[in-house]
Amino acid sequence: MPTPHISATESQISKSVLFPGDPVRAQYIAKEFLDNPVQITNVRNITGFTGTWKGKSVTVMASGMGGPSAGIYSYELFRFYGADEIIRIGTAGGLQPCCEAGSVVFALSASTDSNYASQYRLPGTFSPSADFSLLEKAVAAARIASVDFHAGPIFSSDFFSEYNALGPELSWKLWAKMGCLAQDMETYSLYCNAAWFGKKALSIVTITDSCVTGKGLEKDKRITALHPMITIALEAAI
Repeated sequence: MPTPHISATESQISKSVLFPGDPVRAQYIAKEFLDNPVQITNVRNITGFTGTWKGKSVTVMASGMGGPSAGIYSYELFRFYGADEIIRIGTAGGLQPCCEAGSVVFALSASTDSNYASQYRLPGTFSPSADFSLLEKAVAAARIASVDFHAGPIFSSDFFSEYNALGPELSWKLWAKMGCLAQDMETYSLYCNAAWFGKKALSIVTITDSCVTGKGLEKDKRITALHPMITIALEAAI
């Protein structure tokens, strides 16, 4: 049965789902990387497509922007559509000097300033992490393709770093001091939902802008620079 946010039938969603934030990027990935892609949902212009990669069925569906949006779509994919694994392929800001624009980062765990995990009423702070089997396949794929990568904790925020009224000292620098490699908005809720349902999740991000240096990818490279990450995710999904 279609959900309020996804119009596909259960049979149209693959067990492996790639999860970019941008609906336009989802369409681009389906067209440029998948064989025989078919659009299976477009509720609120959040597009999803199912095709094949090296003969295996793969769905690529946008998460929208922010933790609440990613939380809704990953929840429905896990609970109502039987997805076994979701691999986020997103963009992020680099929080360390080594994480320059164009760098690929594997999120081992996610910290947050969000209240998302309060729903579980846990007597403490929950720190969700990546699924090791997906991470292991992604690392192997990156090494085969000679793609440099960083692996470590990231910070998922409810605030876009440049718009945070607290300024950089409180919006991201303290998280960087604690070792977070990058800042995104979606990984924490995805990892929480995977943990809740006993499913697999991995977040792979490409750094588009460095919070440390202020340097970013040129406009005409903000799609092509994602190709290594996309290929790694597809290899991890099969």
